[in-house]
Amino acid sequence: MKKFFDYADQYIQESDWKVLAALKLCLLSLGICLGLSVAGEKKKPVFAVAAAVFVTTYIPLMFKYVKLFCSNMDER
Repeated sequence: MKKFFDYADQYIQESDWKVLAALKLCLLSLGICLGLSVAGEKKKPVFAVAAAVFVTTYIPLMFKYVKLFCSNMDER
């Protein structure tokens, strides 16, 4: 499993923002396809879990980006 994560780290380091954007769009599309296949009565719990995962991952990612952005603005 460690090799898998090492390869993933290498892949990210060798990728530019366009590749990462395409990867995110791919995962978004997969999530939408899976979400459409969920039965009607189970959509609310699935949505709640997906929303919780989104919030808990988006906030730290954006915090890191804004911190980087602000530090670069201070250098100019």
